[in-house]
Amino acid sequence: MEKIKIVIAGPRGRMGSEAVKLVEETEHFELAGAVDYKHDGKRLNELAGFTSEAKVYGELKDCLFETNPDVLIDLTTPEIGRKHTITALEYGVRPVVGTTGFSAEDLEMIEEMAKRQQIGAIIAPNFAIGAILMMKFSQMAAKYLSDVEIIEQHHDQKLDAPSGTGIKTAEMIHAVRGEKRQGHPDEKETMEGARGASYHGIRIHSVRLPGLIAHQEVLFGGDGQTLKIRHDSYNRASFMSGVKLSVEAVMNLNDLVYGLENIIE
Repeated sequence: MEKIKIVIAGPRGRMGSEAVKLVEETEHFELAGAVDYKHDGKRLNELAGFTSEAKVYGELKDCLFETNPDVLIDLTTPEIGRKHTITALEYGVRPVVGTTGFSAEDLEMIEEMAKRQQIGAIIAPNFAIGAILMMKFSQMAAKYLSDVEIIEQHHDQKLDAPSGTGIKTAEMIHAVRGEKRQGHPDEKETMEGARGASYHGIRIHSVRLPGLIAHQEVLFGGDGQTLKIRHDSYNRASFMSGVKLSVEAVMNLNDLVYGLENIIE
């Protein structure tokens, strides 16, 4: 099998460092370079915890121009991830992005760019295969139990709320159940925000605490019964099976895929 040349943005991050390990341990992956604005010009093995001799670049454009990779794995922040995705597509490189916080307008623009370039792009709110199954099972359940609330829990350094996974789950549920006001018609919040965010009537509650990684529970209620669908990620390695799947899948795409539920059977 021909090797897939990969560049990783954000190698020192908790997700990025796991992605470096993934690429190094996968026989048909090759780490062509890394992007880290603090360590331009160094080799990755000059940074603590790495053995790869891949060069580190301060700017993504320089990295893509010199290394000519097949895929960019971006696990940075929403603002940087958006810029990197656009840059990768401009250079004909297939982005695999785990950064959340993309707006509908962002996704529409990226989709148009991918189609124009005729190359694949994957943006995944969550790379954990179990989390994808949780979302798919929730969509199935919503056809029969239409009253639902989402509780997503993440570490206290997460920048966006609700999480991309929480929003994506609500979007998938809304696609099959439509608009619905839940609870008592005269319900009032005596403290603003007590009932959480509302997406077409689906309530989303965000918890941010140290000690958490990424967790989500989807609660369904019906006459005399409840259904709970829950997924927990206890470490960042749990996301790497989805990253690997995405890198392999994006090579055979020619447009944008938003969410791994669209590429797993």
